[in-house]
Amino acid sequence: MLFVPVFVFAESLHSPTWGFKIDLPEGYEYTDGDGKDRFSFSGPAGAKFDIVVYKGSYAGVKELAEDVGKRLSNKGGLDFFTYNDKQAAVIELDFGGFSGWGLCVETGAASGSRPLLLALSYGPVANGDGLFAFHFSALDSIIPSEAEQRLPGPITEYSSPRGGQKQVSLAGGGSAVIYENDAEAAQFLVEREFKLLTHYLGTPLLQEAWRRYYRMIYRDSYDRITDAVSAVVSGLGGAPSISSGDEARLAFAKKALGFVQGFTYERHPEGSDFVNLVTAVTEGRGDCDSRSMLWAIILSSSSIRSAIMVSPSFNHAMGLVDLAGAGARFESYGIKWLVAETTVSVDIGLIREDLNDPSAWLGVAFE
Repeated sequence: MLFVPVFVFAESLHSPTWGFKIDLPEGYEYTDGDGKDRFSFSGPAGAKFDIVVYKGSYAGVKELAEDVGKRLSNKGGLDFFTYNDKQAAVIELDFGGFSGWGLCVETGAASGSRPLLLALSYGPVANGDGLFAFHFSALDSIIPSEAEQRLPGPITEYSSPRGGQKQVSLAGGGSAVIYENDAEAAQFLVEREFKLLTHYLGTPLLQEAWRRYYRMIYRDSYDRITDAVSAVVSGLGGAPSISSGDEARLAFAKKALGFVQGFTYERHPEGSDFVNLVTAVTEGRGDCDSRSMLWAIILSSSSIRSAIMVSPSFNHAMGLVDLAGAGARFESYGIKWLVAETTVSVDIGLIREDLNDPSAWLGVAFE
């Protein structure tokens, strides 16, 4: 538990003062800072992560990034881009026996008066290759303001721009607008985060690393499939209002469950074994965790609290929903969730007897 003034740690780091959030990989610990504008963390294999917020000290991102390079005597390159209408810069770090990457980005929503966030993720040059996944994932987890809460992260947006919009057909009928590079970029993030996850195999941090793996995919995917999910919800007859009661909301959850249960079962055991959600919703294919997360997003977009549960020992995943109704339940985050099998056409609340061991499952909530 990190206890620092005005900096709160739960599943992510949140600064109420400046409004940004960061979901660092597991194993990072707070080591130094002033509790307001500067925060330093140490991570696995000598990894370091520093955050500094500047208000009024620089004219903009360009001036800050260039000054950082001078102060560090940095030998790495520098590139500028725009992230959700915010000015940003990526810095390749090579200084004093350390290597890594940095990000400068505007925070806040007020144009012309945005504080600047500088984040540096680095480690010993000798450990450079093994730390790349940590650096990129840590920086990509930065949410500069509430406006980016459900957008792809800044590093993914820089390295895999979304491109132009295009109309695509959806599984089960209908069409929606996505960006031309969304599926490829989403799958790249899945594989990057899976590679990072493998660093935690056999460690006490594995369960929380699994949770973060799915949180990173959820955040990256949400906006990519927003229009598609809206079209799916419309095709299911529309989302019930909150005032309509649990019976109507449960009926909608069942219809959404039937939608993902109708997908073609597909696995890719040579990699992450996760079909990105853009491909899943447009092509109607995927494994249990892809379908469960897509179902959770459909429900979340319809103001129904949802989550997923995963089991490494069973090599399976299922959906969770916080609604009244008959059937098996799984307790996590203080909620007794109703379970949902997404790969077999069975009613909500049903689970195979050989999978009915709560101790073998891990709940993953996103909201």
